[in-house]
Amino acid sequence: MSRIHRRHFLAAGAATVATSALGARAFAQAPGHEHHGGLYESLQKPGRIGLPEIAATQHVTESPAPKAANQGRWITKAPLPLPRSEMAWATAHADKMHLLGGYGEQRVDRPYHQVYDPVANRWGDATPLPKGANHVGVAVLDGNLYAIGGFIEQNRRPHGECFVIEAAGGRAWRMIAPLPRPCGAIACVALNGALHAIGGAIGDTFPTKKSVDWHLVYDPKADKWNVRAPMPLGMDHTGTLAVGNVIHVVGGRVDSFLTNSNLHHTYDPAKDTWQPRRPLPTARSGHGAVLYRDKIFVMGGEGYERVYGQNEAYDPATDRWEAYAPMPTPRHGLGAAPVGDAVHVAGGGPIMGGSVQSAVHEAFTLD
Repeated sequence: MSRIHRRHFLAAGAATVATSALGARAFAQAPGHEHHGGLYESLQKPGRIGLPEIAATQHVTESPAPKAANQGRWITKAPLPLPRSEMAWATAHADKMHLLGGYGEQRVDRPYHQVYDPVANRWGDATPLPKGANHVGVAVLDGNLYAIGGFIEQNRRPHGECFVIEAAGGRAWRMIAPLPRPCGAIACVALNGALHAIGGAIGDTFPTKKSVDWHLVYDPKADKWNVRAPMPLGMDHTGTLAVGNVIHVVGGRVDSFLTNSNLHHTYDPAKDTWQPRRPLPTARSGHGAVLYRDKIFVMGGEGYERVYGQNEAYDPATDRWEAYAPMPTPRHGLGAAPVGDAVHVAGGGPIMGGSVQSAVHEAFTLD
């Protein structure tokens, strides 16, 4: 396991598994439901609020990438039942989106598990996480939903516990082999029967919090984590997903959003090697990354005194980026997943840091 401790200090820059199988309760929220006081809430004080005024100075939407001919459009969807942020990722299965953990209701260790049905345009609750946390790594592998690590304090103090909820009739989470060391903000990707957990951050306090270059692979048959070639640079809050038989890691932060990266690498599991690809036009972290219409769409994210609304897409066939219609509500620490023929983006922080959560839910489509 010696490679897991190695870090590279380089200068550079989310089902139904049938809803009943995951124990989802009835979808109680009517489409278009309005929340008294707004779609936002403070981490410090209960009660709904409007969009903070400081957002006007932090929101950025202009991309340096060339504009796509078809800019696409954003559609307002049913808001989350409550404002949330710092889920870090969402995942989708059988055309439903799952959001796990995060900040909400003045705590940062919530065990939320909410599911969105695009046909009904409604949110519902499924079996909560066994351990509340933020920045939980999530993925669906062979129809089973995994929750990997996370932070139990505000973006720090990680835990290493891992869980799965079975697709075939399961209503309870089951603990699996823990991570070799506690870690949060890990990007998780299912590929070829294995679960890849890439990057993340360790440390109980901000002075000691560090990004790591770890690359672990979980074998569900052996219930075991194995080590693979580390990322070229230790990062967390990345945008990570599989396209075909390779994994793309796009953007992220090196220890802090003060040092966001625009790096873009692919991992080939057959060769256990990493290769550089064309960089992300807008360096950022805490963004969404979704495969839609054969392109990688990257939206949202944050930087120092910046919350990004840029919606930039990468074409793996041409190794080129283009800019699409930006998010109407820039956010970071959001949940983004392909559901039906659209990219759904729910929750997230509308201003820098974790002080305000949102219930905003918008979907991007090229139709």
